[in-house]
Amino acid sequence: MAYSHDLLYQLSLVLVLFLPAFALAQTSSNGTVEVNSSLTATDNDTPARWLSPSEDFAFGFRKVNEDTDQFLLSIWYNKIPDRTIVWFPNDGNAVSRGSRVQLTADRGLVVTDPKGKQLWNSGTISDQDQVSHALFNDTGNFQLLSSDSTKLWESFSYPTDTLLPTQIMQTGGVLYSRLNKNYFSRGRFQLRLLEDGNLVLNTREILTDFAYKAYYISGTYDPSNVSNSDLGSGACGYNSLCRLDDSGRPVCQCAPGYSLVDPDDMLSNCKPNISLGCDDNNGQNSGKDLYELLEIKNANWPTSDFERMVPITDEECKNSCLSDCFCAAAAYDGTSCWKKKLPLSFGRQGSAERGSVHIKVKKGERTSHSPKDSSRNKDHGTLILVGSVLFGSSMFFNFIIICASCLGFLSIYLKNPPKAGPGNSIVEIMRSFTYKELSEATKGFTEELGRGAFGIVYKGIVQMSTSKTIIAVKKLDRVTRETDNEFKTEVNAIAITHHKNLVRLVGFCVEEENRLLVYEYMVNGSLSCFLFGEVKPSWTQRSHIAFGIARGLAYLHEECNTQIIHCDIKPQNILLDEYYNARISDFRLAKLLMINQSRTKTAIRGTKGYVAPEWFKSTPITVKVDVYSFGVMLLEIICCRRNAEDLDENGSEGNILTDWIWDCFEEGRLDNAVKIDEEVGLIEWEEVERFVMIGIWCIQEDPSLRPTMRKVTQMLERVVDVPQPPCPFLYSLK
Repeated sequence: MAYSHDLLYQLSLVLVLFLPAFALAQTSSNGTVEVNSSLTATDNDTPARWLSPSEDFAFGFRKVNEDTDQFLLSIWYNKIPDRTIVWFPNDGNAVSRGSRVQLTADRGLVVTDPKGKQLWNSGTISDQDQVSHALFNDTGNFQLLSSDSTKLWESFSYPTDTLLPTQIMQTGGVLYSRLNKNYFSRGRFQLRLLEDGNLVLNTREILTDFAYKAYYISGTYDPSNVSNSDLGSGACGYNSLCRLDDSGRPVCQCAPGYSLVDPDDMLSNCKPNISLGCDDNNGQNSGKDLYELLEIKNANWPTSDFERMVPITDEECKNSCLSDCFCAAAAYDGTSCWKKKLPLSFGRQGSAERGSVHIKVKKGERTSHSPKDSSRNKDHGTLILVGSVLFGSSMFFNFIIICASCLGFLSIYLKNPPKAGPGNSIVEIMRSFTYKELSEATKGFTEELGRGAFGIVYKGIVQMSTSKTIIAVKKLDRVTRETDNEFKTEVNAIAITHHKNLVRLVGFCVEEENRLLVYEYMVNGSLSCFLFGEVKPSWTQRSHIAFGIARGLAYLHEECNTQIIHCDIKPQNILLDEYYNARISDFRLAKLLMINQSRTKTAIRGTKGYVAPEWFKSTPITVKVDVYSFGVMLLEIICCRRNAEDLDENGSEGNILTDWIWDCFEEGRLDNAVKIDEEVGLIEWEEVERFVMIGIWCIQEDPSLRPTMRKVTQMLERVVDVPQPPCPFLYSLK
């Protein structure tokens, strides 16, 4: 009997010890989950999950990837090695470690962050039909049921990027591709079941959700009824070609003579490296002198035809395209010539395309896989030949060859010596406009785009190469020794740069007392107007702009041949192109550092509110002054508020944004300072908090504590973690 009692005691002890493990699962063998059950996001070997009866599917938190501390609430195949995710809520927004999902009676599934703030819920349940339990069945459908088993919510009704067997897509339903492998926000492709029952696959504009014309249609209605007004670019961007790799996945590549608008996005549109516009001679010009046609086998842009010529020979087809400035490419099928105009859309390449297409490129410009490689191989062969001669000859003969080579290089150097100053050589390779040309281009300087202490900017149109180009002309309103020096500084600074996040200088004018700078025109104006206008920009747009500014500054500080300190970073000096890419402008106050120089002494430069504290001390100036200005502007981008203005209706918080943000951050009430739109999910809020910490690091009064712009870009891009920032006001009375 004693033995029996001991055995019972041991069994009861085992049950007690294992009870927490059973409680953690909180699901029965039939897939039932009770109300108030919860899961917490951790990175244990076995993730927090609820299982379907067969354990084929799991519901819970999955780590997005090993390089981040972010988790995704999702449903996945539990027995497949890579645990393929088939469903996720909240537009794919990840959550931080310690976040929790709980099944509640009145709100269904509720996701909260580690501080208890609600991030997502499956929907408010009525008082009459509250959730009794959840049922996770073997089809992968997670259902919320009432006490009488009425279905109140189910994951099958909210598909993301996958349809499971037995899952039905209702009319009006849509599936979105992921943005990329590890980022589950909605991507560029969508599969829609329209109200008329037609299933279509199309691309979309990510920021506005505008749906382009479908490139797959199930054909359940007359395709001739489709409007051509929403013509899109196909699986890849405009002016690119789509082919399938060995695994059957699409690969996008710009056409020869074209380059990506966004080098970081292989699916983005491609732009021509040269102007293919027309002059005023009825669309005809001497194109044969400027261009040549490059053949691309098994390729076509089937929707870009604008003219068919028949009967015609292949040579006549190519000559016709060369002499027609509207023609960007031509395809010949043996009898007919199809001339194609920009933008080239729905491009595809593969064995299914039996013909070839000839694309117009600038003479001498070829793709890297043809003449460049051959010339490189030729150069390599020349080196081998020279080496063979040198090593196979007598010592005396080698000496003669080396001496002759040195004399030859010396002769070339003396005939073409490098220019003494960086500005002189730069100016010579840019276009010099006459004052009359720019006066006519701007219609007598009548259409004003903006003005500042340096001068006024006007809109104009000039003839550039074979097309008319919209420009922005900055005209100095007065010429003094100081402004003339600033003019030269701006020309020298911008002319030696080449980066997608810097404004491009087209040319200049130096004529008597006139000083003018000619820039490419930025259609969306300044960041100041965009950020502080009546309509609040989306967080996606603002974060995209912040990334661009950071990359541009990192280039100026570390990647440019001559290190440049901008000295006047502020929203008024950030321009936005047609794709809302940030372009840093106005280099009139910039300092160019010599090689191996990292700091300089100079008079105070910049704009009040963005000027770093070291400007007011007798200490050398470094690139960290730009980091400080960027930090102030980053906080403005986050809050859509100027640094110097009243921040609440009562005015009790003061009028300096940087001070107020630090107070809110330190006191844990950042949501009072940053009013994020309702549709912004958790991943955006996590990004907002990270951006705020980066901004606080950038505005540290001690320059040595500020990160470099390279480090800033890495923190923005989540390449490195952002540590908790200290109080930035070390030397203030605050």
